[in-house]
Amino acid sequence: MTLQQIHYVITISETGSMNKASERLYITQPSLTNAVKELEKEIGIVIFNRSGRGVTLTSDGAEFITYARQVYQQYEMLSERYMLSKAKKKFGVSSQHYSFAVEAFVGMVREFGTCDYEFAIRETQTSQVIEDVKTLKSEIGVLYLSDFNRQIMTRIFQTGQLEFHSIVKCGVYAYMWNGHPLADKKSVSLEELENYPCLTFEQGDKSSFYFAEEIFSTGDFQRVIHACDRCTMLNLMKGLDGYTFCSGLISGELNGSEYTAVPVSGNQSVMEIGYITKKNVNLSEMGRIYVQKLMDVQK
Repeated sequence: MTLQQIHYVITISETGSMNKASERLYITQPSLTNAVKELEKEIGIVIFNRSGRGVTLTSDGAEFITYARQVYQQYEMLSERYMLSKAKKKFGVSSQHYSFAVEAFVGMVREFGTCDYEFAIRETQTSQVIEDVKTLKSEIGVLYLSDFNRQIMTRIFQTGQLEFHSIVKCGVYAYMWNGHPLADKKSVSLEELENYPCLTFEQGDKSSFYFAEEIFSTGDFQRVIHACDRCTMLNLMKGLDGYTFCSGLISGELNGSEYTAVPVSGNQSVMEIGYITKKNVNLSEMGRIYVQKLMDVQK
């Protein structure tokens, strides 16, 4: 018994005619008749009485149709909710707090539009970025590696069946608002920054310091303020002359022109920005476009 056969007999019962049913179903009458006969043979009952004036349900057929309608209605509800032809395609990205990752996401969404697609971008803690991609909640995760965290992070990727794809390597910058006393300098040293609060993204109770988004361990800094989101951090920069460390890849279109990235002098640290994906899972079309947008942002 198939859903197609069930659909056929329901249509026949509604039209009362094999000929009308075949027209509605866009199949030939002999094919429809054969499909009904095969079903009757399989379930061991006669569903229809056939006469020159059309077809009517037998008593067994009437009982069968009652159950058949329930089954087919459930199938239609399921199909409407989940069939790819009707449901919106989904695409998700999880990322550390990078404005360039959001800029690439905006460009990708503009290209596809939101009528036929359901998008999600999650700026979140490093451990959650990894978990989202591991469980395929997000197709892509954007984060960085350095000499400090590379060994541990690589081990975590291997355990979670994840692959890291490098996009760009860059130096370390101090990110601050334009009114900061050090904002006009060509470069700043860590010693000069000591007089101002270092802002860091909170990584949760179970976090490891290897998950920190700031390349320098904030344990070495006397003035540290933790924040949970990028908007709060930007407000703290203006309100308290705070700063954070970043890659220098800043989206002026999204963050505005009130903030600047100043190179940190006297260090050889390198941030390798990239993205993680699940091993043996091919990127969707949206995923490929997003990665290309990420690369374009770096240019």
